[in-house]
Amino acid sequence: MSSEASTGLPPADGGSMWRLYVAYGRENVWSAVLGTVMALFSRATGLLPALVLGLAIDAVLLGARPFELPLVPASLLPTTPAAQLWFAVAVLVAATLAGAVASWLQNYGWNRFAQNIQHHLRTDAYERLQAQDRAFFDQSRTGELLSVLNNDVNQLESFLTDGVSSFLRLVALVVGVGLVMLSLNPWLALVSLTAVPVLAVFTALFVRRIQPKYAKMRASVGDLNARLENNVGGIEVIKTEHAEAYEADRVREASQSYYDTNWDAIRTRITFFPGLSVISGLSFALTFAVGAFWVLNGPPTPFARTVSPGAFVTFMLYTQQFIWPLAQFGQIVNNYQRARASSDRVYALLEAEPGVSDPESPVALPTVEGRVEYDGVTFRYDSGDGEDDAPPVLRDVSFAVEPGETVGIVGPTGSGKSTLVKLLVRLYDPEAGVVRLDGHDVRDLAIADLRRAVGYVAQEPFLFYGTVRENIAYGTFEATDAEIEAAARRAAAHEFVENLPDGYETTVGERGVRLSGGQRQRIALARTFLKNPAILVLDEATSHVDTETEAIIQRSLRGLAADRTTIAIAHRLSTVKDADTILVLEGGRVVESGTHDELLTEEGLYANLWRVQAGDIEDLPESFFEAAIARRAAIEGGGETD
Repeated sequence: MSSEASTGLPPADGGSMWRLYVAYGRENVWSAVLGTVMALFSRATGLLPALVLGLAIDAVLLGARPFELPLVPASLLPTTPAAQLWFAVAVLVAATLAGAVASWLQNYGWNRFAQNIQHHLRTDAYERLQAQDRAFFDQSRTGELLSVLNNDVNQLESFLTDGVSSFLRLVALVVGVGLVMLSLNPWLALVSLTAVPVLAVFTALFVRRIQPKYAKMRASVGDLNARLENNVGGIEVIKTEHAEAYEADRVREASQSYYDTNWDAIRTRITFFPGLSVISGLSFALTFAVGAFWVLNGPPTPFARTVSPGAFVTFMLYTQQFIWPLAQFGQIVNNYQRARASSDRVYALLEAEPGVSDPESPVALPTVEGRVEYDGVTFRYDSGDGEDDAPPVLRDVSFAVEPGETVGIVGPTGSGKSTLVKLLVRLYDPEAGVVRLDGHDVRDLAIADLRRAVGYVAQEPFLFYGTVRENIAYGTFEATDAEIEAAARRAAAHEFVENLPDGYETTVGERGVRLSGGQRQRIALARTFLKNPAILVLDEATSHVDTETEAIIQRSLRGLAADRTTIAIAHRLSTVKDADTILVLEGGRVVESGTHDELLTEEGLYANLWRVQAGDIEDLPESFFEAAIARRAAIEGGGETD
């Protein structure tokens, strides 16, 4: 499975990496300039030792030529052999120290540059991810998205820190050494340079083979991360269903896929690097053989210069500096291909357009009266394969809720109840029809204004890792301790919170794992009470609490709902029997509407559901069971969702 398919991201082209570096490097470009200048200076100081060593051998030890250095006036150079020797030693020490300082500044500049890009790129990618609509996450796997935010962003930083700086050092070294070698002896330099075109062809072949392999490897990393994340999150089910062996096999399969793709890339890489070393070694040996013959027998042609022993030593040292780093070029190319594969995935995330977004000119919503209207709303979930072949979850749904009214929504599992209210807060947008708030199409409102106006309590409440206080105040971050406690009391949560080890400062654990389902639900309710929204949406908000606690919460909810519009979804019909209106959904349609008493007299689906919950199974008609079996078949076949 490709990374694009598994994340729901659009494909990116191969130029994405440099666009990301340019876009995110502008604010800290001086760090890159510092790193670049220091890389060049460090390589320049690295040229001095070999040049001075050859001069010392010829001029001081052998007396074969004058003691002189390029670009240095003769008046500044010592004249006695002893002084010349100490001068050479001083130059070697100074070059070493200067190179060390330059190397530190180079690493400082490039690491600072890379770390800044990594930080801003990761945070921007997360914000872009956060802006996506709910459908995006329905089609994506959490582990895959985490792999993009973490592994792929880190890969880009790693290439900047090591790859780009190494490439600059290599270019500076090759250019500098090449020019010096050509100035010392052009003919002998050409012997050393014969390796360059061979290395270039060898590297081009490597790039062509390794690039698709790294793309597959990055996708398999995402697959493995997704599997591990999914299994850790579902560890309780794995244990209770005694499915450890089954899941171990699935992890082993995902890991094997990563192993295979990674090993395929490794085999190509480990074949390439020794090949570079062989080419570099042969070039070095050829240069040594030709140069030594030159020293012993004189120039091979009348156009060539004489090579002294000192010049030969200098030349061989430069040849080593020139040839062996070329072998490291393969590692730079290898890191580049890794970073390129990662950059495509990061860039695709940054370029992903959310399906639900703010309009260009949002309608102002200074006050909210609370009138909610669904007008001919039809919706189907995206199958994720680009085909609109999934059956609609909602079909031509129309109803209105007046300000201050309470509407109950009931129906069998899979009838579309939860989907219906998710359209109100724009977790999705309808395929057809309009959802209105106070007469405004919700798509014409700013998403922030809309969601501030609606308090949504989901069937499965989510708590963040942190304290009880932080979770209640989530979204209303400026709330005082007194306001937080008052909200907890109204949600029947204060008493159990006070009995926790650290009260409101108790850490709830990841996803609230240290609390029971009912406790998590009451914390989520307290969060909504604190928000004090104009419209209240309750999606099975008391499904995880016992009957006694439900009665307490229902009393509090009646107080909260007294002066605001409330939409309550319920499987337990007793929780909505006092609603102003009850809508009954079946197959994505509103099939019944009325008060509790009116619906009972109609002897329709609502009346039958009421009999089920009252335990009067014997009084149910056979048609009810036939319809229930058909509904279950549709749900289990993936045709409908709630």
